[in-house]
Amino acid sequence: MKAEMMRTIHFRKATENDLPTIVSMLADDELGRQREIVGTSLNSKYREAYEAIKRDPNQYLAVVEDSESIVGCLQLTFIPGLSRTGMWRGHIEGVRIAATQRGTGLGKQMFEWAIDECRRHNCGLVQLTSDKTRPEAIRFYESLGFTASHEGMKLAL
Repeated sequence: MKAEMMRTIHFRKATENDLPTIVSMLADDELGRQREIVGTSLNSKYREAYEAIKRDPNQYLAVVEDSESIVGCLQLTFIPGLSRTGMWRGHIEGVRIAATQRGTGLGKQMFEWAIDECRRHNCGLVQLTSDKTRPEAIRFYESLGFTASHEGMKLAL
């Protein structure tokens, strides 16, 4: 494991030109290779999803850059709700760090930024899901203070 260090990074909204890099990061592990399509040209479904995200004011598709390149990405969704007295929730999804940057503290910096963005959007809760086949990710989220307070379920359509 690389030594954890704080470093200078920059967060910004993703652009369409960032999509190949984001998709490559999403596919850069065993589970991602099964779910993503990486090829010489970008699958049109990624562009369609990007356009929908871009139009939705409650979505923020972020990339993380260091001085040289994109080193991470994540998607924030701000969810209004009636439960908990009309509380807004922040949902963190699609978190990836470039393979060469794992274990450097970048993930912690990304989550600190994402949680601050949720606070800025007046969210009273931040939530995420993690695939059960990623125990290292689950341990990492727990180290940040997230708790497994609910059972998540999905239905593939």
